[in-house]
Amino acid sequence: MTERKVFIDDTTLRDGEQTAGVVFSNHEKITIARMLAEIGVDQIEAGIPAMGGDEKEVIKKIVDLDLPCSILAWNRAVIDDIKHSLDTGVKAIAVSIAVSDIHIQHKLRTSREWVIDAIKKSVDFAKSHDLYVSVNGEDASRADIEFLIEVARTAKEHGADRFRFCDTIGLMEPFKTYEIIKTIIDETGIDVEMHTHNDLGLATANALAGVKAGAKWVNTTVMGLGERAGNAPIEEVVMALKLTMGIDLPIKTSMFRELAEYVAKASSRTVPVWKAVVGANVFAHESGIHADGVLKDPKTYEAFSPEEVGLERQILIGKHSGTHALVAKFREYGIELSREEANQLLPLVRKTAIELKRALFDKELMLIYKQMKEGS
Repeated sequence: MTERKVFIDDTTLRDGEQTAGVVFSNHEKITIARMLAEIGVDQIEAGIPAMGGDEKEVIKKIVDLDLPCSILAWNRAVIDDIKHSLDTGVKAIAVSIAVSDIHIQHKLRTSREWVIDAIKKSVDFAKSHDLYVSVNGEDASRADIEFLIEVARTAKEHGADRFRFCDTIGLMEPFKTYEIIKTIIDETGIDVEMHTHNDLGLATANALAGVKAGAKWVNTTVMGLGERAGNAPIEEVVMALKLTMGIDLPIKTSMFRELAEYVAKASSRTVPVWKAVVGANVFAHESGIHADGVLKDPKTYEAFSPEEVGLERQILIGKHSGTHALVAKFREYGIELSREEANQLLPLVRKTAIELKRALFDKELMLIYKQMKEGS
């Protein structure tokens, strides 16, 4: 495994909750924070203190938990926002500001010079209060590269600890991402964090490309929860870093399924069965060839073991099943099928599965077996 360390800053409680229609109760936010700390994330982006009310209070409570990770609060590049963050007791903040011309001109209705000045003032104020500072370049993926370098260099010169590269509308692709992140790091030397959105299904790929280019931080959410198509999922990023890049982070991955289930429930969603890493179907095998291979050696069709992410292997019996899977399934029931019985049972199983348009339940399999025995 490589010696290089990558840090995870999870923003489920901030960008995740900004998903349309999602609201976490204070209790849920505290529970999620505890779970994130337990699995071993390096930093939790807890929310936006400037919102006041419950939001500010729950951030204070999360800080008071004294969790074994950094707690970061999100702010605009506005000194009053940072004062609200100071009230909560956080030791780390994000200062976010638009850096693309389309955002500067049409959203902020100002100039590049104003953006640079706002960064200077907000970072100076934050550092005067001994805060860890991430300067977030909103819509960085559409920013002029020379201006982006100026933003990152200004942030570093005024004491910012890192620069968050935000692919705000998720339009980047990994090869271009690698080039841009490498350029920023080569030109400025600042630590870079990847904040990638999934509008094109490339959030994880872009995050990994950034890491390959030298980014030390990745901003994630549980299951990729986030605005529009969501963010880079923590479970995908962590497992992909380990299996494709040899970067094995000290994250308790065996909690991934439990964490996903809790966040899904808190956000009034379900964990899709096809969800990468934590979906139930990741370790569900029905196809005869696949099931046969997995029964002989799980590594034939599984990239990692189900135990690594808190799941269990399932051999499903349905239209595409073969006799080997059928024999193995009935062995679970304490019944040793002969080859002749398996060959006789399989067409009946497949016919029923086609009629029901799904894999069969245990009771249904036993009923078919019983009827076959009675008819023989």
